[in-house]
Amino acid sequence: MVRLISFDIDGTLEVGAPPGVIPMSVLRRASELGFLIGTCSDRLLLEQQRVWEGSGVAPHFTVVKQGLAVVRATFDAEHYLHIGDTEVDAMVAREAGFDFLHSLEDDVLAYLRALQLHP
Repeated sequence: MVRLISFDIDGTLEVGAPPGVIPMSVLRRASELGFLIGTCSDRLLLEQQRVWEGSGVAPHFTVVKQGLAVVRATFDAEHYLHIGDTEVDAMVAREAGFDFLHSLEDDVLAYLRALQLHP
């Protein structure tokens, strides 16, 4: 089963401003297990690429929030998920046909553990 996970940065990933709950090790593990991963953020694409350069992981995509529908149209997966920390993230995810997890309100780390992405 091919799964695609899109991550917001600020308030979601540990490298965000503010920092979020998801460590970069989750992205590395997801990549190792064959997940399609990338970021969908308010940040400029160049800023998103810098985050990835520091992680040692090559993303499949980096898009601004309005580009999430393009990600779905580009990649064939059985499951599409966006993880973020705002109502805008939730709205963009729903509009693009993604499931959504709120990084602050949902138990996102338990979900990632169930996928064997987090210890």
